[in-house]
Amino acid sequence: MLNVSKLLASKPGAARAEQTRPVIVWNTTRLCNLACAHCYSSSGGGSYGDELTTDEGLGLIESLAGFEVPALVFSGGDPLLRGDIFKLMSFCKEKSISPILSTSGINISPDTAKKIKDSGVSYVGISIDGSETTNDLLRGHRGAFKRALIGIRSCMNLDLNVGLRFTMTRETVSDLPFIFGLIEEEGIGRGYFSHMVYSGRAGSLAKGALTHEETRRSVGYIFKRANDFFLKGVKTEIVTGSNDSDGVYFYLTLQGSDPDKARLVHLALLSRGGNPSGTGIGGIDSTGEVHPDQFWTEHSLGNIRDTSFPDIWTNEDDPLLMALRHRKGLIKGRCSRCSHFDICNGNCRQRAEFSTGDPFAEDPACYLTDSEIGIFGRRPA
Repeated sequence: MLNVSKLLASKPGAARAEQTRPVIVWNTTRLCNLACAHCYSSSGGGSYGDELTTDEGLGLIESLAGFEVPALVFSGGDPLLRGDIFKLMSFCKEKSISPILSTSGINISPDTAKKIKDSGVSYVGISIDGSETTNDLLRGHRGAFKRALIGIRSCMNLDLNVGLRFTMTRETVSDLPFIFGLIEEEGIGRGYFSHMVYSGRAGSLAKGALTHEETRRSVGYIFKRANDFFLKGVKTEIVTGSNDSDGVYFYLTLQGSDPDKARLVHLALLSRGGNPSGTGIGGIDSTGEVHPDQFWTEHSLGNIRDTSFPDIWTNEDDPLLMALRHRKGLIKGRCSRCSHFDICNGNCRQRAEFSTGDPFAEDPACYLTDSEIGIFGRRPA
């Protein structure tokens, strides 16, 4: 995750070490009112069995608290469709873990927003992927845009910390100007712009993925609008996610325009350390399977019904977990020769595996040129 706004505001001494415990994304359910084409958990209507019970969820939170996990993201599906969600989020807060809610927003009425606030939620991320027409088509539900906007406004009316989440696809990037306009007009506190990770239903979109040039142009636009906000004093944070090439690109962009700021940004990026799968972030699905991150559902590290999360996460006999934590010598292709490896960490391994069958191949979504990453010669087409 690249917080462009914080990096623009960075000052000497601002870099800090990465936390030692992971943020956990718990996909509490696969139930959802929508059927989004890019859903990484293939959620929707129907019946999904074997989801963790309330007692199992409370036990999981107790275990995470003992492990000193700083934040737990309640995701899905739509977690608001779980009847016990407010009890789980309240217990999370009680155990000194920051509860974060990730939702479509369409189930948030003013009354629901009050329950969210009373549960101690620190941040609510609500997904909108473009204008009303674009969003509703992608999500397979007419009216989704209007209902999500009601959800955002209901939360903001209670002074909840709210962010708009947007996924960049061939169908949505033309709506980036609309989204920035909406964020500024509504006074939304954060805009999160995610690259596509090809997990779940999103795998079917891989063949129509943005080209490197389209990605580069879209990310450049996001950087420009983030800088516009910064210069205007707009307090909204602009963040990108799921492609650590963004950090390198941002640093290289600043090198040409503001070398002093670029040095500070480089220090901050080194401190962050790049892609955090298996280190700074972990995923737990609705049935208790633990994954290196929320997208990498093909690989289970264990199930919390059989083994506690701390024991799963510290298991030095798990080959994938250990490989992710010592990946530098295993990464292949362009990523292995990249001069910016220490601020990217090889980018998204799940995306590499989806595209090539090899989790340690180069990430095909890196849009940087060979010269930008310190490789001589022209990049193959």
